[in-house]
Amino acid sequence: YHPAPLAEKAPIDTFVVEISALYELPVTYSITSGDEKGYFIIHSSSGIVRTSKNLEPEDFPLNFKVRATDSSNAAIFNEVEVKVEVIDENNFPPVFPSSLLEETLPEGSPATQIVQLKAQDNDTGRNGLLTYGILNEHGLKFRINETTGILYSTAPFDYEEEPREYQVVVYAEDDGIPEKKRGYCTVVIKITD
Repeated sequence: YHPAPLAEKAPIDTFVVEISALYELPVTYSITSGDEKGYFIIHSSSGIVRTSKNLEPEDFPLNFKVRATDSSNAAIFNEVEVKVEVIDENNFPPVFPSSLLEETLPEGSPATQIVQLKAQDNDTGRNGLLTYGILNEHGLKFRINETTGILYSTAPFDYEEEPREYQVVVYAEDDGIPEKKRGYCTVVIKITD
């Protein structure tokens, strides 16, 4: 048996799977091994498995054995394996060490690296996998490497002709399930004479 994965925050008493043995006489169901931490409970006559406590994703996937025993003769039984997986939920948004940074950029600089932004996400796996982007484009004067978080200018600036300050809003987005989460940072870029 390989039931649908359970959510990390599945409440106690959540239905997991129904085990069914083909036999002419009534059978008694029991979990015999593999569930040492007691996450599951089985109804002895219906074969319905439910959760019996809060799930810890690091303990999964979990394989346990269910035994169907002849109700009148314990020597007659059969066992089946059940594999249960848990979906690790996206608990944390990405966080930048500072929500506001100030950088200077001399006018006339060719396309250049301005600053490397690094957000932290306390989730593991794809829930903690970050990509970076820019929310406001400023006429495409800036770009960000979506993997490294390095912010670049794309062309030289003219101190006399253009605004002397740009506010670039950068986000970090995780690849979370069931939803992606974002963190933000504003980079104020001052063009110097």
